[in-house]
Amino acid sequence: MVNVVPITDRETLAIAHQIRHRVFVLEQNCPPEIEYEYEDESHHFLAWVGNAPAGTARWRVTSAGIKLERFAVLEEFRSMGIGKLLLKAVVNDCPRQGNKVYLHAQMTAKGFYEKYGFLAEGDTFWEADIEHVKMLLPESVMLY
Repeated sequence: MVNVVPITDRETLAIAHQIRHRVFVLEQNCPPEIEYEYEDESHHFLAWVGNAPAGTARWRVTSAGIKLERFAVLEEFRSMGIGKLLLKAVVNDCPRQGNKVYLHAQMTAKGFYEKYGFLAEGDTFWEADIEHVKMLLPESVMLY
């Protein structure tokens, strides 16, 4: 059984950091110094499969709206619907009304976000040597 919960303490946040380190730094070769920006102002979530931590994501307020970010699922738990559950938890937690909700999707994940109503906006760009596209969630799209 998968359970997605808000992170409310430093110990659980450390588990999320371990997941992000494995996925972003080790698997994708992202620079570790950019991986932990904006931690204190973000709202973090952790997905559990039974007693095992499996994935994480967060949202934060930026000058452009609500940014969803740091979606990471450990390799051994992929294809179990954890990304979808994390996305729903983050979207349903953030203050959408009157705020633009957006994310920077890796091109390999663009189709995943499109399935849930996100729309690509603008040209692709590079972050951490990975091609991305900005995607917006229309206010009319609800995730249940």
